[in-house]
Amino acid sequence: MAAKAKSIEKSFQELDEILEQLEDEEVTLEDSFKLYQKGMKLVKECNTSIDKVEKELIVISEG
Repeated sequence: MAAKAKSIEKSFQELDEILEQLEDEEVTLEDSFKLYQKGMKLVKECNTSIDKVEKELIVISEG
């Protein structure tokens, strides 16, 4: 389970980097869109991982 948490932390770090890049005024619209897509993919992956952990916790707490 520690590997999942590390993966989520890494994804959050990547999201922070994407936000920094998006705040750069020199980024083109096309690059901004690519960064946005990458960020949304990371958010989806994080949500999936978090949902999985939540379900596991429910199973453990009910058992």
